[in-house]
Amino acid sequence: MRAAVQRSYGGPEVLQVEDVPDPTARPGWTLVRLRAAALNWHDVLVRRGQYGSPLPHVPGADGAGVVDGTGDEVVVLPSLWWGGDESAPGESWEILGDHRPGTYAELVAVPDECVFPKPVGLSWAEAAALPLVGVTTYRALFSRGGLQSGESLLVLGAGGGVATMAVSLAAALGARVVVTSSSEEKIEQAQGLGALGGVRYDAEGWPEAARQVNGGRGFDVVLDSVGTWSESLRALRPGGRLVVLGASRGEQADLAVRPYYFGQYSILGTTMGSPADFADLLAFIRDHDVPPPVIDRVLPLDDVVSAHQRLESGQAFGKLVLEV
Repeated sequence: MRAAVQRSYGGPEVLQVEDVPDPTARPGWTLVRLRAAALNWHDVLVRRGQYGSPLPHVPGADGAGVVDGTGDEVVVLPSLWWGGDESAPGESWEILGDHRPGTYAELVAVPDECVFPKPVGLSWAEAAALPLVGVTTYRALFSRGGLQSGESLLVLGAGGGVATMAVSLAAALGARVVVTSSSEEKIEQAQGLGALGGVRYDAEGWPEAARQVNGGRGFDVVLDSVGTWSESLRALRPGGRLVVLGASRGEQADLAVRPYYFGQYSILGTTMGSPADFADLLAFIRDHDVPPPVIDRVLPLDDVVSAHQRLESGQAFGKLVLEV
């Protein structure tokens, strides 16, 4: 089969499309013949060597295609071996494309529990873009954050896959959504997905500015994928929930303890979700008017280097997808 392979860690140029052996069928695993594979920032970290992936390696967590031998149309959940406790993943949990071959290929092998029917009405690119950001965002907003209809949500960052999915899911639920961005264009695009508006996070006092967009009130939930906890807490109402799922701009957070406990705040950590979370997401999509995942552009597998360059540029709005 053809696959995008990295034989060293480094920049986008380490990815080269070449012929590699097909994965083999075995009990408890499903072979999926991929039609599309979506990019995630997680793939950049794999490529750089942050997760110590074995070399040579085929990265990629997200994919959609047909079951080899049956032709059933499916999506691949990249959350492997979650375990029996829904509150947190077990010790064996890993992400597809970390330590075993991923989806930048014509074929991928995954545990049976990670194969779900492709949602009706989605293109291959849209279906491939759904699993990782979809299950991650669903768990963050609902399983962990407990977001309810009529509540308010602040999403930090407007252009990434999680951010666009968060706006879509929360707006479909009936929540009031505000975003932050360094781009007026991305704020306008988020409004097209259902956000009330947004503020520039590169401007001083952005938490207070965001509260003004929310009618002068603090937010019930703030979704923070960047690690700016102290600023995020300033945007919350007393008793609000800060849901944390990333650290793209800060690995350390300094908090004033007294204002935190007097404010009755909650800080909730979260990761990619479980198969149960993904099943709940698919049911939510069936029962609500949720638009398809936002696609920035679709590129052929041979253009994987260009796709990674655009992902790292920060210019994309929505997901980048490889057509296999």
